[in-house]
Amino acid sequence: MLPLFDNVPVRRFALVTYALIAANVAVFLWELGAEGTRIDDYAFYPCAVSGPCRGPAADHLPWPEGIFSSMFLHGGWLHLLGNMLFLWIFGNNVEDTMGRLRFLAFYLASGFVAALGQAWVTLHYAGVTAASIPTVGASGAIAGVLGAYFVLLPHARVITLLFGFLPVPISAVVFLGLWFLFQLWQSGFSVTRPDSGGGVAFAAHVGGFLFGALAVRAFQVRAPLRPRW
Repeated sequence: MLPLFDNVPVRRFALVTYALIAANVAVFLWELGAEGTRIDDYAFYPCAVSGPCRGPAADHLPWPEGIFSSMFLHGGWLHLLGNMLFLWIFGNNVEDTMGRLRFLAFYLASGFVAALGQAWVTLHYAGVTAASIPTVGASGAIAGVLGAYFVLLPHARVITLLFGFLPVPISAVVFLGLWFLFQLWQSGFSVTRPDSGGGVAFAAHVGGFLFGALAVRAFQVRAPLRPRW
């Protein structure tokens, strides 16, 4: 299922959402100039929270700096475009309910909580070797945005491309609920089979989504606008 857009208007231009998208694209272009070595230098390593680290991870940033910088790094074009699509669809409405500065703080807090959640799972269940693998991507922070949208706009409609060609309006509570259940299932699977996770930090998605759903009311200052149809 590929989301295309939703049916909820906003009061004003989503400056922070689009600035975050631009920043992620700019950093990815900067990554390309160094043939991937910048990921090793600026990624977040779970072992940085509680060592030891092995290999290149031994020379890591302090974990708060690593989490922040890793939120703007991506492993490839598909990774980047998928994350930015979800941020573009769901971020503007969440920003509209929080205001710009509160939304930025919420986004970064979601990323930190998601990364630390993934680090805890990796350290406790996957061992030192897995904890020494770099973690990058905005998906943990964006998962927080999805959790907030799930609470704020459960009855919105997400126009979703099914079977690669069929656009269908799906309730946001159904779309995001299925997304979360898939992440939850994959997170449990990656704990029991860490070699089969495909490099995706599913526990970060789960942690970010739960944080977003639970913390949204603390950041919200106004109700979202009603869906258009």
